[in-house]
Amino acid sequence: MEEKQQMIRAQNVVFRYAQDSAPALSGVTMDVRRGEFIAVLGANGCGKSTLAKHFNAILLPESGDVFVEQYNTREEEHLYDIRQRVGMVFQNPDNQIVATVVEEDVAFALENLGVPPAEMRVRVDEAMEMAGIYKHREKAPHKLSGGQKQRVAIAGVIAMRPDCLVMDESTAMLDPIGREKVMRTVKKLNDEYGITVVMITHYMEEAVQADRVIVMSSGRIELEGTPKEVFADSARIRALKLDVPQAKELCDLLRVAGVDLPPDLIDTEECAQALAGLLAAAGRRAR
Repeated sequence: MEEKQQMIRAQNVVFRYAQDSAPALSGVTMDVRRGEFIAVLGANGCGKSTLAKHFNAILLPESGDVFVEQYNTREEEHLYDIRQRVGMVFQNPDNQIVATVVEEDVAFALENLGVPPAEMRVRVDEAMEMAGIYKHREKAPHKLSGGQKQRVAIAGVIAMRPDCLVMDESTAMLDPIGREKVMRTVKKLNDEYGITVVMITHYMEEAVQADRVIVMSSGRIELEGTPKEVFADSARIRALKLDVPQAKELCDLLRVAGVDLPPDLIDTEECAQALAGLLAAAGRRAR
């Protein structure tokens, strides 16, 4: 299998918000490969959002380096190149929506960059289609649901055609239905369009869908691996003040009760399939 090209690299990154404060990041080193979907987890104050803001030079390291492809984020002359490659979507979509009509909001950054009208039309329509909000293009954003607003914010970033989308707790203010719709959009962008995704989240069910999970604590990376690898040790996850996915928790309880289930079940679908198989086998034995 061909190794994916490196998109972002953080090397021994240290950052603190005030000179005499404890580091928010303490020597973080990690890679993001092109086309990956990475979930970054951690309790409040662990440094995950601070790390995210280093990926497109909103914050700069006190020491260490962050590279976006060949560009060091410290190099101010390459700020445009970096932010063209890495777009960010934040927790509150209202902070990113500036226009009174959806399609005008999606076009806002392109207008500021002087993109020709014909190209702008193509990019705005494409971004709205990709984010699943094209049918709302003529509506006022304030009349949309939270999930729809977040997809408008995503479309505004996608219109810039970034290679990487960083979601900084972008589903935190949404209800379960809104979160699910935004997650479907994000997965589609990753699976069908090859956009690299780094999702900062505290929802374990979102992390289960990632290719790789990074768990942070006290400004450091504590765990890293596939979702099955990271969530294998429920006690370790809970010690880091995190929940485990609900399907994993249910399967752990059933195993304690004597139900013969594999130890690596972590998502709802595979848990349901395993339980259905056990019930079918029990039914055959009963006959």
